[in-house]
Amino acid sequence: MFDLVGKVAVITGGESGIGLAISRNLAAAGVKVVIGGILQEAGDKAAAEIAAVGGEALFIRTDVRSQAQVEHLVQSAVERYGKLDIMVNNAGVFDGFADVLETTEELWDQITGINLKGCFFGCQAALKRMLPNGTGRIINTSSIGGLTGKADGASYTASKFAVIGLTRQMASSHSESGVTFNAVCPGVIATDIRGNSAAILPSAAHLMNRGVGAADPEAYKKSIPARRKGTADEVAAAVLFLASDEASYITGHSLVVDGGFVC
Repeated sequence: MFDLVGKVAVITGGESGIGLAISRNLAAAGVKVVIGGILQEAGDKAAAEIAAVGGEALFIRTDVRSQAQVEHLVQSAVERYGKLDIMVNNAGVFDGFADVLETTEELWDQITGINLKGCFFGCQAALKRMLPNGTGRIINTSSIGGLTGKADGASYTASKFAVIGLTRQMASSHSESGVTFNAVCPGVIATDIRGNSAAILPSAAHLMNRGVGAADPEAYKKSIPARRKGTADEVAAAVLFLASDEASYITGHSLVVDGGFVC
């Protein structure tokens, strides 16, 4: 549908959930994919699976809370393939719906460190490579929790609102360069974000099996006009569009993929 053959993309958090779907779909479209993530086994498996169906993928273990590691990830992609066309800052963890009074300083720092600071590091590293070339696509994963206060916990909500703010600020400052800056805002998507978040943040594991959907797995349908969860591939399709030449005049936008949750 979109001509992305020969492009080079870095996807943080690209080894699981929505990120894995983005990695697979970009690779299927002919993009050379460099996955940065903290889950080594999942990352190795993702790269191997993409290669097995004819795609090109490399996994580099990366903790996005470290600026040096994010810089290494992006530089490794440029050294291997000679350029960087697409940066998808997708790495993120969930806070288990912890409200303000429940949120510890440690949880706040961990959630914002991955969801926001990691996104910032990725944007900064990518933009330094894209500006001299006068082209590029930076796509950040926010959430419906970045658009409404009723969807998630305190630290997650704050981080995802901030991702949209960061995206818009960059768009207002640098879109003349030919680089575009957009966010995707997934709604309730069928992934194992709770399990992955517990694995990455073991100290917060006790929060992950509670809140919306824990007591009543079908409760989410009351908030979604589409009456179903979205799929990771549906979010990936939005990312592919924003990464394409067809989206060249779209910048500073937050593309909602939520079945009508925030309408």
